[in-house]
Amino acid sequence: MEAITSFINTVNSIVWGVPMLVMILGVGLFLSIGLKLMPILKLGRGFKLLWSGRQVDDDNEKGDVSPFNALMTSLSATIGTGNIAGVATAIFIGGPGALFWMWCTALVGMATKFSEAVLAVKYRETDANGNHVGGPMYYIKNGLGSKWAWLGTAFAIFGSIAGFGIGNTVQANSVADAMSSNFDIPSWVTGVVLMVLVGAVLMGGIKRIAEVAGKLVPLMTVFYITAGISVLVVYAADVPAAFMLIVESAFNPVAAQGGFAGAAVWAAIRFGVARGVFSNEAGLGSAPIAHAAAQTNNPVKQGLVAMLGTFIDTLIVCSITGLAIVVTGSWTSGENGAALTSFAFSHALPMGNYIVAIALAVFAFTTILGWSFYSEKCIQYLFGDKAIKPFRLVFTLVVPIGAVSSLEFIWLLADTLNAMMAIPNLIALVLLSPVVFGLTREYFIKQRTLKAQS
Repeated sequence: MEAITSFINTVNSIVWGVPMLVMILGVGLFLSIGLKLMPILKLGRGFKLLWSGRQVDDDNEKGDVSPFNALMTSLSATIGTGNIAGVATAIFIGGPGALFWMWCTALVGMATKFSEAVLAVKYRETDANGNHVGGPMYYIKNGLGSKWAWLGTAFAIFGSIAGFGIGNTVQANSVADAMSSNFDIPSWVTGVVLMVLVGAVLMGGIKRIAEVAGKLVPLMTVFYITAGISVLVVYAADVPAAFMLIVESAFNPVAAQGGFAGAAVWAAIRFGVARGVFSNEAGLGSAPIAHAAAQTNNPVKQGLVAMLGTFIDTLIVCSITGLAIVVTGSWTSGENGAALTSFAFSHALPMGNYIVAIALAVFAFTTILGWSFYSEKCIQYLFGDKAIKPFRLVFTLVVPIGAVSSLEFIWLLADTLNAMMAIPNLIALVLLSPVVFGLTREYFIKQRTLKAQS
């Protein structure tokens, strides 16, 4: 086991080195400039489309789930342990400044997520069962041509494996840890219960996953945000100082204090970007797999809805977690992961640790559902429709294994596989950026024309 861990550590240091951080932030910045900062400027329009996209009454709109439920499926995969344990880990290792670099990742990540969804709808296909399938492997194959097909295959391979890490074992492990710490529930019991619940939903495919996500994700997000805001209200006087500390720590080393070991600026950047991507998944290519199933005939409209995922996940939910940890002073406690977030919430709220534990459990459960769909589509791309049912069975059975495994090793593996997925997707986004820019320009010209005529 030590040899495997050492090898993955070596790979991790390579794939999450300077080139990867430059690629993620660089591609996001390139797309943001190419779109003339449209994702930020048109944020309100995105929310308007999201609200109107809860139900689709036009039978001519092709797809399997409503635009709203497509986003909820995407958010079910992104709002998970990364928002609670991941943010805490970033601050524990990189200091408060890591939160600043998470924000930067999200701001440019909105353009990345927009572009991914536009390409996913533009180049999606219909499988033998009449379901719409898409994502990086399809927009690489159909958008770049046969000579680039190997890149789509590489993404599908990485995505099918990564789902067992970031989307399954990491989530199950975090839930088991939270349930054990707060309610004294044995990890194996949590694993078995999760397995039964996951299996019951998975067998219904994308429509059942989207239906469950469409109800659970908004409910739990509002619940967690309300609890987090309550923490900030209690420590309202310390909020301005917390923001100053976050910005200062992003550009200056943080000295050791209390249980905090100290951190260099590089650590803040590295873990801020890495955990930011782990949380909002902008650039990974996972979310467009969900958005490809949306009932819409316009790729840009779904892109405007999709980019909200990054905004909601990182600039709202992750910020709530990070600020709660900083304003309460919990970041110097020596705690790490979900335990650090629980420590912060319990500082301000009676039963704050239970609130975090419940939120973590539900978020992780929906993440497993969302990622099961992502990995399933990768498996389907590689092996065909016949592989779907066996995959669902194996994915379900792995859940309890993750619940009783080593947390450190699983985090390391998931972090490494994240980067491996991102590489082919980021290359495709740059090469297909003219398509994104062209479709976006046409859409807004048409919108201005219609507005002038009315």
